Amino acid sequence: MLSAVIEKPRSENFDEDTILVDRYLAGDDTVFEIIYRKYYDKVFAIARGVLIDSDEAADAVQEIFTLVYRHLKRFDRRSKFSTWLFRIAVNRSIQESRKHRFKNRTVELTEAAGKEAPVEKEEMDPRVQLALAKLSPQDRALLTLFYWEELSLNEIADSIGSNVNAAKTRLYRARERFRIHYEVPA
Repeated sequence: MLSAVIEKPRSENFDEDTILVDRYLAGDDTVFEIIYRKYYDKVFAIARGVLIDSDEAADAVQEIFTLVYRHLKRFDRRSKFSTWLFRIAVNRSIQESRKHRFKNRTVELTEAAGKEAPVEKEEMDPRVQLALAKLSPQDRALLTLFYWEELSLNEIADSIGSNVNAAKTRLYRARERFRIHYEVPA
């Protein structure tokens, strides 16, 4: 009887998002909007980092959040909610990039001149964009998670489903491939 009164200590994997997930699973559908607003920018940054194209990234983000909405019951709390979400974002973005693998990513100057430039928070160096475009989606995902989302190696390993040493090695190799493309003039 006494054990029923004493609360179990919270696990080390507890994060504030667990409360939101529990509320959603208890039937409070409005909580999903909070989750969506909280993570939209980060998920978009991951998708944009992998897909390069802002429109494709926006489409991927909608698919990612649709998957999360449908499968939130499957979140098993072995990792932080954000790690679980980022793993879905990386995997789905890579899947999307495979669909668009052979799509020409350049447009004629006259075609681009008629369109308004997308509003971005920071303008990326064209050499960085070009070097990223030459990388595989997996490499872009790693670099995005590390440099733009500033995740730790542990969080990156969880997000890509590997151990820390493998994530560190893959990140190192992605950096090297990026450096090669960046240093070689177009």
